[in-house]
Amino acid sequence: MLEDPAGLAELRRLGARSVPVLSRGDAFVFAQNIGHVVKFLGLNEKTGPVLSPAQLIARLDRFMATAERLLPQMPDDRLAIEVPNRPRTYRVLGHHLFRIPEVFLNVAENGETLTYESLTSPPPEAMQTTAAIAAYGQAVHGRLTSWWAAKADKSGKDPVQTYYGPQILHEYLERTTWHCGQHVRQWIMLLGMAGIDVGEPLGAKDFADLPMPSSVWDG
Repeated sequence: MLEDPAGLAELRRLGARSVPVLSRGDAFVFAQNIGHVVKFLGLNEKTGPVLSPAQLIARLDRFMATAERLLPQMPDDRLAIEVPNRPRTYRVLGHHLFRIPEVFLNVAENGETLTYESLTSPPPEAMQTTAAIAAYGQAVHGRLTSWWAAKADKSGKDPVQTYYGPQILHEYLERTTWHCGQHVRQWIMLLGMAGIDVGEPLGAKDFADLPMPSSVWDG
């Protein structure tokens, strides 16, 4: 929709600043939370994370560890290439997949409000190599591990504030986990497109019970 002038105009008319959005007349709801969509449509469906907070942390840990290992396998001279179907370079994607859990920690640990702008902030100018991006990811990963180990209440019931409305931590953790995992899927495919065989570092069991997009790339 962001590449479609009519769609962008409709977003501006509604007052929505990001996608995905579900609209009906002048009313709309951000579709980041399936529960909000179900309520908006008046459906009688059970929603909410299938995996426990501890299980989600374990998945996120695996996604980040995989990314830290695979990021440096991409030649630095390919970082300026754009990914399929989106004006986003490999360099920006690599930074973004670690930025997602970093912003999660800023919200969960520091009480910040999630903003769309915080999620899409570009990498620092000095971060120009895959090694630098991986080092950044390792630092975020270490912070995540320390935060979870020290957290007394692991129920995930803590309230958090986001640009698409108030959430509980469990819901936001699920979105953080699959969002990061989706971008790791993309990085694995980019390595394949570059002729770099990394085998199958992630499989169906790693994505099971997560609301993953069916496609690796946007249509």
